[in-house]
Order: sequence, then C-alpha cells, then structure tokens
Amino acid sequence: MTYPDRPRQDGPGYDDGSWPSSDAAWTPSQQGGGHPAHAGAAYTAPPPAPHAPAPTVYPERAPASTVSAPAASPEQGAAAETPASRAKPGRDRYLDLLRAVALVRVVVFHLFGWAWLTVLFPSMGVMFALAGSLMARSLARPAGSVIRSRLRRLLPPMWAFSLIIVPVMFALSWKPVREEGLWWFIKLGSYLFPLGSPPFPEESGSTGGWLELSWADQAAGPLWYIRAYLWFVLASPLLLKAFRRLPWVTLLAPIGLTAVIGTGLVTVPGTFGEGLVDFAVFGSCWILGFAHNDGLLKEIPRYLAVSSAAIVMGFGLWWASGHLTEEGWNLDEIPLAQATWSLGFCAILLVYAPSWQKLPGRLAGWDSLVTLANNRAVTIYLWHNLLLMAAAHLVDQLWSVPWFGDTFDTYIEQSYEVLILIAIWPLIGLAILAFGWVEDVAAKRRPRLWPNGAGRTRGA
Repeated sequence: MTYPDRPRQDGPGYDDGSWPSSDAAWTPSQQGGGHPAHAGAAYTAPPPAPHAPAPTVYPERAPASTVSAPAASPEQGAAAETPASRAKPGRDRYLDLLRAVALVRVVVFHLFGWAWLTVLFPSMGVMFALAGSLMARSLARPAGSVIRSRLRRLLPPMWAFSLIIVPVMFALSWKPVREEGLWWFIKLGSYLFPLGSPPFPEESGSTGGWLELSWADQAAGPLWYIRAYLWFVLASPLLLKAFRRLPWVTLLAPIGLTAVIGTGLVTVPGTFGEGLVDFAVFGSCWILGFAHNDGLLKEIPRYLAVSSAAIVMGFGLWWASGHLTEEGWNLDEIPLAQATWSLGFCAILLVYAPSWQKLPGRLAGWDSLVTLANNRAVTIYLWHNLLLMAAAHLVDQLWSVPWFGDTFDTYIEQSYEVLILIAIWPLIGLAILAFGWVEDVAAKRRPRLWPNGAGRTRGA
C-alpha cells in the first residue's frame, strides 16, 4: 500500500494539528493509466515533446498520502495541565518547522517521485507524531469537546474541496454504479464524513485536455489522510488511557498489527482494510506523540532511546531490502518498513527536540513561511495534487509561445520538472487566497487571506 505524504496547534492564529502529506510519487516522466489505491497517488506526466505541449498522463499506482500534511486537522488548544503542563506554553516553533518541512517534502516527492525521499524524511510519520502530541495535550480537556473541535476544524476545508471536485466529476459523465446499488451512495457520503475511502471515476476528462483521464484519482488521493486522521482522533481518548496504563505495550502494538495485516499474513479486504493498514502503520507514531507530550521520552537515557530507535530503523531498512517494489526504496509501498523506520526516525527527532519560542539563527528568515504553512496546512495538502497537474499544463504551454518555444525547446525539456517545481508555489499561494480562509471559519476565527504572522510581528 502506498502512503502519500499526508501530513495536519496551540497559540493564537494556529491550527493545533499536524499535517500531511501523501507519499505517493507524482512523476511527470512516464505514461500510464489507472488509479492509486491511496490518496496522493503517483502523478506521472509524459516526457514533453519539443514544439508542442506535452500531454499529461497519470500512471497507475500501487495500492496505498503525506501529509506533508495534513497537516490534517488542526485545532487551537489550550496548554494542558497534568503531564502536558511539562511543556512550555505557547507555540513550539521546532514542531512548526518539522510540519512545514514535511509539507514541502510531500510536494517535492509527488513531483519528482524520488523513492529515497521516503527514507530521508518520512513526512507522514512525522505529521502523525506531531498530531498525536497535540492531541494528547488537548485531551486534558473533556474528550467529547476535543473531538468535536477537531472535527469542526478538519471537515469544512474538506467540504470546500469536495464541493469543487465532486460536481466536476458528475459534469464529466460520472454515474452511480448500478451493481453497487444503495451502497454506492453510502460510499459517496465519505466526501462529507470520511470514515471510508470516497469513490471516484477511474477515468474522467479527456486525453491531452486540462483535465486528464486520471485527474479525479489524483484529486481524491489526499483524502486518505483525512480518513486516517479522523480514525486517530476518534480513537485517541481510549488510546491515551491505554498508553498511560501500559505505555510500551500500547506504543508497540501497532507495529505488531502491521506485521500481521501489512505483510499479507492476514488480509482485510475492502476500504476498511486499507484504513486499518494506515491506522496500524502510523499508530505507533501517533502514540509516540503521546509519549512526547507526557515527558516519557525525557525519562529514558538518551543513549538508550537513540540506540533503540536505531535498531528499529535498521530492522525497517532490512525488511525493505527484501521487499523492494518497482519503485525501489519507496517505504510508502512497504508497510512494515514504513512503520518501523518512521517510529525510530520520529523518536530521534523528539528525543532531541529543543523547545523554541522563536526560530533561531538563519532559520528566523523562514519564520513567516513556516507560520503560513502551519496555518494553511490542510489547504496545501488537499489541493497540491491538482495544482501539480495545473503547473505541468502551464509549463507545457511554453512550447506554444511564439519564438520562445522554438528557441528554448531543448532547455524546457531538460528542466521540465524544475519548471513545474517553480510554478507550483505561486499556484499554492492562489489556493491559499481562494480557499484557505475556510480553515479560519472552521476554527471560529476571523477569516484571513495570508496568515503568515507578519502583522503580529509588526505589532509586537
């Protein structure tokens, strides 16, 4: 199963969740068709042809998110008392920086499809660990109110996204599957409350058009992270109680579950099976966030924590080496390797976690972008797949520009992916302006077009 970087705060003007990304490769490099089993499926555009716009085609993905992001669902939380009170109040900019890096890594991975990025920085594991820490902090309040608040912050941005893509699917001749009967309409409800995977047409649009045949598959891809985040939010009150009673058993139980259902030893069919695998693969990262919030990681000698994490990561690489896929070392496609590598990686990040009230040194120059990414993590994660497709089409138009296309056709072809990487960020900025305010409305805040903290800084 492939996991697109999926990604998801306390303090004024921030969401209190961590986001994502999907780790499915979006690779403008080969032709193909089909659909990803996970949101954030690999996007593949064909090699551009000189003197003519190159059509964009999306290859079939192996069954599978980052996110990057995300990301989902954020909520503003008050500083918790009890174990959570050990942390300093206010924003932890180290965690904010990790979330922003995870989102960027998701976008880059989906564009270039470099499998080694899933080893270098497992964005989804990081996002779930950060979200688990924030969830444990929030659960110092009554569980019912915390869950309602998280759902309120998570679902409206997804509804705004669905309100755009679902009508377009129907306008392009998508129809209910007669053989599924009423069940098809029940599955359609996942666009409102994503307990399961939402349906979408495997082929929609037209070859060579602005909406390619697999655009719906790409658009619905990131929704897997929303589903996984929702499962964790609903389960967190019980998970937190179990963790505080039996911390190590609870922390490692998802790894054992992954070894059973993520390796093919036992197969759980259907979308429930997909959701259960995601829950198992990233469950230990989520619960590791509980350990970070409760200060448990500080009670373990650092040398012991790091050496144990290294052993777990080593097992993950060993397992991956014997189960490489067509994409090579893409841990998104190797559940047990993903689960163990992400757990060890996140443990080291949190064991060495500083507590930054401000970004130090040269990192301070990135403060406004880190703030913007955290405030708009859900928006960035939901829309980035569609925006990558749009960026590819924009770059294709360079061949149609008189004189320019003929003169620089070779350079355009050689720097095709880099040009898409340049084009995607302004498009993400436009998406933030157009849809990001929904995150503020969901959080019961005054809508803001560009919440990068600049006004707060000037007023300080």
